[in-house]
Amino acid sequence: MNIHKNARTTPFSRAEIVRRIMVLRETPRAVATALGVSERTVAKWLARYRAEGEAGLADRSSRPRRFPGATPANIIDEIIAQRRLRITGKQIARMLAVSPATVSRVLRKVRLSRMRDLDPPVPVHRYERAHPGELIHIDIKKLGRFESIGHRITGDRTRQSNTRGYRAGERYGAGWEFVHVCIDDASRIAFSQIHRDEKKQSAVAFLYAAIEYYRSLRSHRHPRHDRQRWVLPKLRIPRCLQGTWPQAHPNQTLHPQDQWQGRTLHPNQLARMGLRQSLSYLGTPKTGA
Repeated sequence: MNIHKNARTTPFSRAEIVRRIMVLRETPRAVATALGVSERTVAKWLARYRAEGEAGLADRSSRPRRFPGATPANIIDEIIAQRRLRITGKQIARMLAVSPATVSRVLRKVRLSRMRDLDPPVPVHRYERAHPGELIHIDIKKLGRFESIGHRITGDRTRQSNTRGYRAGERYGAGWEFVHVCIDDASRIAFSQIHRDEKKQSAVAFLYAAIEYYRSLRSHRHPRHDRQRWVLPKLRIPRCLQGTWPQAHPNQTLHPQDQWQGRTLHPNQLARMGLRQSLSYLGTPKTGA
């Protein structure tokens, strides 16, 4: 309970008022003088104790019992109904002959003050492959290496220049490490390797290693998919991945929410989201001038 910082009485002092009067038989004037309150305050808490007991010594709510100027319930329902028809607050106020502030207060309370609150939330489309091996997700995380302790330990910020990078085409400093991660969509079994770079040679090598790892799981029983069959057909690496990096196909259009598919690979022959059986249509190898 939050008691006012300047309050003269608390539940403890109110109980003391009652004890002095009813147990010690002191007069209300003497009790009021000792506790620094008025005789009216002493009489008030004594009357509440006699009527309600110890519960009467607690603070009461200052909320009024009646609200003569409150907006009628039928007006509130009409405001909400008109708002759901996408009518603005000022128009509703003119139609119902109420104050715009009243309309705004009602709409804020029911969370309909913004136009976007009227639209239903877009459903989240989720999917999950039925069998392990049908779809795998591949990503690469770039992590910087360290060759010395940092300023958080030494407290020295004077040597905070970049300690890794490329200069004249050559790498200097501690360098980076690239964690290649592959996750199976159905079983969520992950496979990762650390490579020196994220170029096509490392990416293709990791892809082959991931496929071999998932193939090795065919002979093992997984607690979640012990009765399911690993679907790992023969993977065909497009020719564009064996040469230089591919370019996007001129006729290829992806919705912005579906562009994350650029980091997914479909080893099966079932097409999904418009992807063809072969990935060679994504582009042709770049040729030098």
